[in-house]
Order: sequence, then structure tokens, then C-alpha cells
Amino acid sequence: MRFGVKTVPQHTTWRELLDVWKAADEIPLFESIWNWDHFYPLWGDFGGANFEGWTMLAAMAQATKRIRIGCQVTGMIYRHPAVLANMAATIDVISEGRLLLGLGAGWNEMECDAYGMPLYGLKERFDRFDEGVEAIVGLLTNERTNYAGRYIQLTDAACEPKAVQRPHPPITIGGKGKTRTLLTAARYAQEWNVIVQDPSEWFDLNLVLNRHCAAVGRDPGEITRSVNVRMAGPDDIDSVIGQAAIYRDLGVNLVIVNLPQPFSPSVLDPLAAALAQV
Repeated sequence: MRFGVKTVPQHTTWRELLDVWKAADEIPLFESIWNWDHFYPLWGDFGGANFEGWTMLAAMAQATKRIRIGCQVTGMIYRHPAVLANMAATIDVISEGRLLLGLGAGWNEMECDAYGMPLYGLKERFDRFDEGVEAIVGLLTNERTNYAGRYIQLTDAACEPKAVQRPHPPITIGGKGKTRTLLTAARYAQEWNVIVQDPSEWFDLNLVLNRHCAAVGRDPGEITRSVNVRMAGPDDIDSVIGQAAIYRDLGVNLVIVNLPQPFSPSVLDPLAAALAQV
């Protein structure tokens, strides 16, 4: 089993985030570290501080040397896909090929209302997501891209410099929508990430993803399965280990541990030592 960690960038300071990311970079067990793509906190003081995910990734790409970095996951509704493709390519260059490109359709109505950004109805949102993923793959892969979708149009479009990772940085698609999200994951993802409350829910979703892979002619073994496990506090290691073992037995490849706040590098060494026994 493989492991990563995640720091939600809300109700914290830059120094706390930086210290944890740099410390995780020094622990080989942790292959990746993640933030999220929100503009407001999701719990606690909803008017409190929350760092923007992609500018944070650019800084962390320079502050770290080994660990893979990603945003779990980027809301397609927030940025034009061509802009996002250029951002991803630039951060992959800065990180020397360590970006993991997390993508999702988006869902946060409160943020969209606050900023005057359309959330769109469910069907249109996922139609836009599918077009956006396809356009991003084209821009990151091809010298020039032409795309004539209903919502996205690209005309002889370039995205230079290209990312270090070829044909493009690995795509992580997050979500548990059985009809649309998992189908898009089957088509494009190198990793599928989901947050569930019950391991049995993950098992059922995984079967759906496998069926979608069969329908589109994709080897399901090409897609890493990852889940998030929450660490409630520094003394919650036993719970994390128990959950990781359950997911391992179900077939999960990668467990990402949501670290507790306030963030401190001191939790990482004992957590890594315990996870190494799973």
C-alpha cells in the first residue's frame, strides 16, 4: 500500500503549511501531498482564512524537492480549461515533473454565489467537465489543439512550455458520481480519488468504475485507487492504521491521510512509522 498526506489550507498560517510540506518531503513513505481548491473554509469560521490552492502549489513546488504535489481536486467551474492547462504545465516545470493534476466538476454553491461564478445545473456542469478534461489533455499533449465542443472552443491553441511529464502530468479525478464522474475517470484518469464514510460504499463504487473501464476498453489496473482517511488528532494514529488496513484489504492502492490542525511536522514521523507496518 502507498501513502500520501493532505493539509486543508483553511484556518492556518503559511508557516504551518510550509513546515509540514517541507517535513513530509523528507519522509520517503509519503509519496504525495495535497491541498484543496476552495476559496472559503468548509468548516469552522466560514469567513476565516483559506489559501488559494494553485498559487500555493507553485510556492510548494519550489520549497520541496522529492514529494509529488497536487490539488485535491480542482473545480473545473473556477477556471477556463486552457488557463488551467497552462497553470499545470508551469507548475510541473517548476517542480521538475512532480505535479499530480487533480480534477473535479465542482460543487460549492456558496463560493459560486459569493463570487458571481455560475455553478450550472448538474447536467451542464458535467458536460463542461468532460469537455474541460478532454481540452486539457489535448493542450498538454499536442503541439497545437483544435477543439469544437458545445462549451469549449480551441483554435490552433498552444500550451507552452510543455509539462515535464509526458504525455501530461498524471490526472486524478475525484468524486463518486456513478454515471458521469466514474465514466470520465475510466476514460482519462491515472488515479481515482474518493472520500467515503463507509468502506462498503467504496467497494460498490469501485465495481462501477471497473464496469465503465470495460465499456470504454480501458484496463482498470491502469487507474490507481485512492481514498482519504481523516486523522482527528496527534493521538489518532491507531484509528488511521485500522482504516488503512481495511481499505488495503478491499483493494485500495493509496491512502491519503488528512492531517489534523493545527498543523505540525511532529505528527509525521510517528504516523509514517505506524503506516509502514500496514
